[in-house]
Amino acid sequence: MVDGWHGWFGTIPGAVLCTVLLLPVAVLAVGALARRRTAAGCPPPRAWRLSLAEVGLVYGTAPWVWMILLPGDQAGAAPARVSLVPLRDLLTVLAGEPVTVLVQVVGNLLVFAALGFFAPLRFPALASVPRVLALAAGCSILVEVAQYALRLDRVSSVDDVLLNTAGAVLAALASRRWWRTPAGARPTAVS
Repeated sequence: MVDGWHGWFGTIPGAVLCTVLLLPVAVLAVGALARRRTAAGCPPPRAWRLSLAEVGLVYGTAPWVWMILLPGDQAGAAPARVSLVPLRDLLTVLAGEPVTVLVQVVGNLLVFAALGFFAPLRFPALASVPRVLALAAGCSILVEVAQYALRLDRVSSVDDVLLNTAGAVLAALASRRWWRTPAGARPTAVS
């Protein structure tokens, strides 16, 4: 049984539910932004590309960041916990139940995946794997420090930073073919 609002909105299924429920709003936002840009003189393909990248970046990242910054049951009372030994938490998770492995690993990979996918499309200066890696690592470190400083009853772990960053890099590689493709042009096949 789901326990209160935290049970719905403070979990991966809750983040997915919010994401699904907000999809029509995101689609409308892309359309509204693109029409506004087109009316201001931006070529339609560029207007749609920029609008999709901006909304996709926020729409795909905000629910995950929301979820990981929600306080746990002992927030404020439990001591802040830190795990700075790389792969220790990950190996512990991998030795656990398959569902826990799936939720922990896939969830952490998805946290900044939208950032990795859309940031290079929206901001040409970020159109390189090392820059996406640096941005995602910085954002992930910021979230982990916030979890620690706010005493949210969560473990601030270097493994979360590694998985969050890996997810962003993998998503960036998935969008790489469109990084330098001008809006409206067809991407060429990679040999």
